[in-house]
Amino acid sequence: MTFTDPLILLALVPVAALALAYVLMQRRRTRYAVRFATLPMLDRVAPARPRWRRHLATGLVLLALGAFATAAAGPEMRLRVPYERATVIVAIDVSGSMQAQDVPPDRLTAAKEAAVQFVRELPGTVQVGVVAFAEDAELVAPVTADRALVESSIQTLQSDGGTAIGEAVFASAAEVVRQAATSGTTSDGGTAGTDGAGAAPGTEEDPAADPVPARLVLLSDGFNTAGRSPADSVQAALDAQMPVSTIAYGTPGGVIGNGGRSQSAPADDDTLRMLAEETEGHFYRAESGAELDQVYEDIGSAIGWRTETTLVTTPLVLLGLALALTATALSLRWFSRLV
Repeated sequence: MTFTDPLILLALVPVAALALAYVLMQRRRTRYAVRFATLPMLDRVAPARPRWRRHLATGLVLLALGAFATAAAGPEMRLRVPYERATVIVAIDVSGSMQAQDVPPDRLTAAKEAAVQFVRELPGTVQVGVVAFAEDAELVAPVTADRALVESSIQTLQSDGGTAIGEAVFASAAEVVRQAATSGTTSDGGTAGTDGAGAAPGTEEDPAADPVPARLVLLSDGFNTAGRSPADSVQAALDAQMPVSTIAYGTPGGVIGNGGRSQSAPADDDTLRMLAEETEGHFYRAESGAELDQVYEDIGSAIGWRTETTLVTTPLVLLGLALALTATALSLRWFSRLV
């Protein structure tokens, strides 16, 4: 917890002083009572002393004062809240090497299952699109809020051909830009069009408008063998303000069958790491279905949610009022007087 005006917390000092003075007064009162009256006489004169009850009301008042002083300092807490809007493109490698069975039952099946689970756990405010890439990249599901369509598009993917990582980034960036234009938000945070959704002619666009956060999550198990290179695609991702989180999937010793012979199918960590770092994304390695699930969970926490600082003054004020009212009610009930 942080405070907007921490110096106001000094108001807690007199509250603590009052608490200390109350304790000293009670100890002094006890000494005087013992000095001027015998204990048997005290028991006959006041056989049912209130004991803890006479301290409770005062304690509640002191706590109320503490709550008010803390509230005045402007306490803030960091809370995890979902984005109001966000766009995620899931790009899945469907090249022939995804048939390798080093991740049971095979890489592609495990990847599809993990991707579907990832989509299901994203906040409802996040729109999702799907790109499949092998020799080329194809947008198999445009950015949409229809999760059933997205899941169906993922589950029907089939593996074949080479690996075009760069083309997958280009296709994803194009879809992000198209979606931003369609929704009336350009990639630089302004508004597009003049048909009621955008800014009217002769008026300035709102400089405080935020672009819709976009992220590409790209999973691949091999080297780029087709299309434009991943290095060439970096600028397209930056122009679309689309960080790329890459997942190198599969074990280093993974192989696929090819005409009765085995062919090595390791992931290209260096290329995927470069792509993530150059676009301000994150690189992950997953060698099993369980690790891939964890990677997707981490990514979902980063792109579907944001940390927001929120003032908690109102709850503290309400707490202080509740404590003060309770103290007053108890004092009237037990002692027929205000605290």
